[in-house]
Amino acid sequence: MADRTQAFAIWVTGLPASGKSTVVKALSSALAARGVDVAVLESDVLRKVFTPYPRYDEEERNMFYQQLVYVGTLFTGHGVPVVFDATGNRRVYRDRARQEISRFLEVYIECPLEVAISRDPKGIYRAAREGTAKIVPGLQETYEAPENPDIIVRGDLEAPETAAQRIVSKLVERGFISS
Repeated sequence: MADRTQAFAIWVTGLPASGKSTVVKALSSALAARGVDVAVLESDVLRKVFTPYPRYDEEERNMFYQQLVYVGTLFTGHGVPVVFDATGNRRVYRDRARQEISRFLEVYIECPLEVAISRDPKGIYRAAREGTAKIVPGLQETYEAPENPDIIVRGDLEAPETAAQRIVSKLVERGFISS
């Protein structure tokens, strides 16, 4: 049976196209190199399962993030470390995870909106400009940046591998993983 005291959760948050997924990939690799296997809960993937016909309205987002936190709580409760790769545009979503999972880090990928718009790998900002996406965090919908994140990563300036190493160092500092 897995040692439940060893599980932790990291929520990597930031605007769409801020660099969350890139940092999460680097973090997953850095942790795997240390023998720590994490379950990545990627909102883009899980949204297709939880809400196959997404509306992205407030009611649906509340439901989706409740489900996401529930899955993270299940994993960590069974000794599996979790990384949430999710915008989580409202603080309440991330705070719910922090309340449910005692060994928790919040990582904020800070990135100017103009940089995120210029990247736009999924075309969501373009869709917003064209009027086909009406609730994009940072544009039509509020993105509430963390008030006291455990780590701030400059998504426009910092290399993902450097950010990943800083996150790993914080996990060691907090006693979530061994040095």
